Amino acid sequence: MARNFTFVDLDKSNLPKTKGKNVNGFRFYDIEGKPYPSVTSVLGIRKKKELKEWRDKIGDDVANWEMNRAARRGSALHTLVEQYLKDETPSIRGVLPLGLFKLLKPYVDQIDNIHLLETIMFSKKLTIAGQVDCVAEYNGKLSVIDFKSANSERKENWIDNYFLQTTAYAMMYEENFGTPIEQIVILIAAEDGSVAAHVKEKKDYIDELITSIDNFYKYYEEENKDKIK
Repeated sequence: MARNFTFVDLDKSNLPKTKGKNVNGFRFYDIEGKPYPSVTSVLGIRKKKELKEWRDKIGDDVANWEMNRAARRGSALHTLVEQYLKDETPSIRGVLPLGLFKLLKPYVDQIDNIHLLETIMFSKKLTIAGQVDCVAEYNGKLSVIDFKSANSERKENWIDNYFLQTTAYAMMYEENFGTPIEQIVILIAAEDGSVAAHVKEKKDYIDELITSIDNFYKYYEEENKDKIK
């Protein structure tokens, strides 16, 4: 039986109303007439070498199949979590996403006083945008919370992008709403039956995030110098 989660009413009139679009292979959001890259696009180039090595090892066809499978799995899990938080009837019937949700549920039950759920935000200071999974209290502390799925247990040194991603959302939230985020939280359920909550402080990731944003803009401009006028 679902908990009765509390939602906090915020003024979201300043937030973007539309989804982003793909430009030259990256996702951008229109923020007051200016293109802001998505957080995932910015952080994606950090793993470009590892991704290429993985593709070369297993081949493009298998890599594309696995990436699409993982994307569907993650989307289904997000839908189940969102519907649970909203006390809605689950629309997903697949055995795998339901199993992953069951693993994650005890951690999701530690959430309350939800500020944002699947909401697009941006930062003029960082010149990036993106859609946050959840901003809410986690064990009583205001947090940016991300819900992830995986094939197997993920070690922390494998998921540094997740910490940078949630740090970006924390900074966006603080810039837009003026309320400090106390912690960032990554909840991961895996197909091997493992589940974990990684709770961190955003201050430990701000410098690396800013470096990653700078590197993205340099990379994007270099890759598209003939297209950008």
